[in-house]
Order: sequence, then C-alpha cells, then structure tokens
Amino acid sequence: MPERLKKHGMRVVGARQVMRAIQAQKAEAVFLAMDADKALRMQIESAAKEKGTPIHMVSTMEEIAHLCRVDVPSAAACVIRNINA
Repeated sequence: MPERLKKHGMRVVGARQVMRAIQAQKAEAVFLAMDADKALRMQIESAAKEKGTPIHMVSTMEEIAHLCRVDVPSAAACVIRNINA
C-alpha cells in the first residue's frame, strides 16, 4: 500500500487533510510519522482508531515526504478509499 502514496489522486498529505479524510471516512489507511509532535500523533491515531482505519507507523516525517513525493516533511498521509470499487 505505501506505493499508492506515490499516486497523487489516491492520497492526501498533511495532518489537517488526513484528519478530514478520516472524519469523512474516506481514509483507507493512515501513515503516521513517529517523530511527529506527540499531541498531533495521538489526535490522528485516536481518530483513525475510532473510525476503524488501519494505522501504519513510519520512522520519520521525511520518509512520509519521500513516499508521497513531496518536498516538505509531513507528519501524516493517507491512502484514499477507492470509491469505484
């Protein structure tokens, strides 16, 4: 599934966008950086668990940026649910 983070239309990057996707139940899987701010990490983790969204921990924010092919380190990213399936 991390390879799906590379496809622009199938993912969102950034804590706010990930929270919106989780709350709208559009997130299929969440990728969360272990070096992100603890309060932010706990907020995203809690929302994902509440909605039953799988969480995958990633070592660093830079690793998420690399996986998503963006230039800015990001605390979180998620794969968007395929609504055509």
